Amino acid sequence: MSTPVPQNKVVQWIEYRLPVFSWAIAHGVDYPAPRNLNYWWTFGSMAMIMLVAQIVTGVLLSMHYTAHVDHAFDSVEHIMRDVEWGWLLRYAHANGASMFFVVVYVHIFRALYYGSYKAPREILWWFGIMLLLLMMATAFLGYVLPWGQMSFWGATVITNLFSAIPWIGGDLVVWLWGGFSVDNPTLNRFFSLHYLLPFVMCGMVFLHLWALHHRKSNNPLGIDIKSPKDTMPFSPYCTTKDLFTGTVMLFVLFVFVFYLPNTLGEAVNYEKANPLQTPAHIVPEWYFLPFYAILRSVPDKLGGVIAMAAAILILFVLPWLDTSKVRSARFRPIYKQLFWVFLADCVVLGWIGAMPAEGVYIVIGRICTIYYFAHFILIMPLLGRFEKTLPLPESIHQSILDKSLKSKTGNIS
Repeated sequence: MSTPVPQNKVVQWIEYRLPVFSWAIAHGVDYPAPRNLNYWWTFGSMAMIMLVAQIVTGVLLSMHYTAHVDHAFDSVEHIMRDVEWGWLLRYAHANGASMFFVVVYVHIFRALYYGSYKAPREILWWFGIMLLLLMMATAFLGYVLPWGQMSFWGATVITNLFSAIPWIGGDLVVWLWGGFSVDNPTLNRFFSLHYLLPFVMCGMVFLHLWALHHRKSNNPLGIDIKSPKDTMPFSPYCTTKDLFTGTVMLFVLFVFVFYLPNTLGEAVNYEKANPLQTPAHIVPEWYFLPFYAILRSVPDKLGGVIAMAAAILILFVLPWLDTSKVRSARFRPIYKQLFWVFLADCVVLGWIGAMPAEGVYIVIGRICTIYYFAHFILIMPLLGRFEKTLPLPESIHQSILDKSLKSKTGNIS
């Protein structure tokens, strides 16, 4: 049965030639979402909001930015001081990047907790990890553009990591730099890619949503939809939750933009880049710190690069490393506890990444790095085979009815 569209002559004329309205209604209004979705499922929508916000503010900022080593830093100061509302655009863009990573990281950990990466959603999961890689690349490229001290030296350190690749490493670094050091060609390339990649992300988001709507959303119970009773229309039930959490997210973002705009930045980056003066402590943005800690935990340069890359690439094979047939951690008592241990491990890695690479910090970083990989390579495969899981509900709607009945019975008693 075809999806009904508004009875308007203009809409009908367009719909006959290009069925955009019926498509939008089918996927944005009538899409059958599991009826037990909670607020943790709103972070995907918040990520889309932040992507749009970053693109809009980024395009407006690019109108006043000059991608040249002699003028980049001054153009940023010009935006802050002379362009009308320029300070708001820049603070919204800079702090928006942090908010973007917050909602995406929560989105990923929610998927890990509820098993959203398992069959038949492996390709959906892959698109999500590819989006994370694009985000990280875009964020790194953007961090270089202000051409402050941390921007310059961060670009120097990170691009130099490619020199560890056997045979082609040296040539690859020269190609990335566009010369024999981080200079104007580097800045031009980074600016071009930073402008381009968000639009590539939009295409990847479309594929991500396509895969999501084809296999349908996972849910807190981790069981499949078995009847129409298990679902509800996406709008207004899910969109209402999305609007609420989106409002809260924007409120938190505006607190940082208006009251704490420089809290997440490095003070040294407000000094113009100086190739002759190295900062005392070079650190990336907070959302890269766990991976930076893994990089530094391996004494060999090539080994560190491999470990850092593997920390993300291992997520691609996660659907096969997790051998449990039960998706949701609600019914996996041991995995639920180990999930929180893993989350704490990632937080500690982030803290270690911000600390100097010396003394006890190195030891803690190595222990946490070992556990990070052991969680995926050893714990999850073995746990799936030997863990005794709790019985699953018969269906989504039956679980809701049972919960409602218990609540009423409890109130009566």
